[in-house]
Amino acid sequence: MAGLMDWLGSMFSSKEEGEYLEVETGQVGEKAKILIRPFVLREFDDVKNVLETLRNGHTIAIVDVKHLRDRDVFELKRAVGKIKKTCDALEGDIAGFDNLIIVTPAFAKIHRGRGAAAPVGTSGGHAAPDETGAPRRPIDKY
Repeated sequence: MAGLMDWLGSMFSSKEEGEYLEVETGQVGEKAKILIRPFVLREFDDVKNVLETLRNGHTIAIVDVKHLRDRDVFELKRAVGKIKKTCDALEGDIAGFDNLIIVTPAFAKIHRGRGAAAPVGTSGGHAAPDETGAPRRPIDKY
């Protein structure tokens, strides 16, 4: 009984400075079902890696387009068009947020409500309302 009380006392006693508690977050080697992966488009050829990953079907891509937009707007339009075509073929969803483009596979949708993302590929005017009836705002012109 004394051993049990000592053990419990050590569990609740204050730790000295410099000690820490390790928390087990999961099994080692456990495979994730969905991967959220960031990408940076610095040139048009970088889009190939994004497309290959999207075709896998289990990845949500967060694509930073700032570098390519600053460098060459024409190449950015080509890259976004290529990503959009692949996304449409996979029945996924795509939307732009400032300097980012979010691309999801078919099982995930991006919320488009007030102050939410704009659909990629909209022209200068406002797009048709989304499924909730809220108007969509156009993506920044590249």
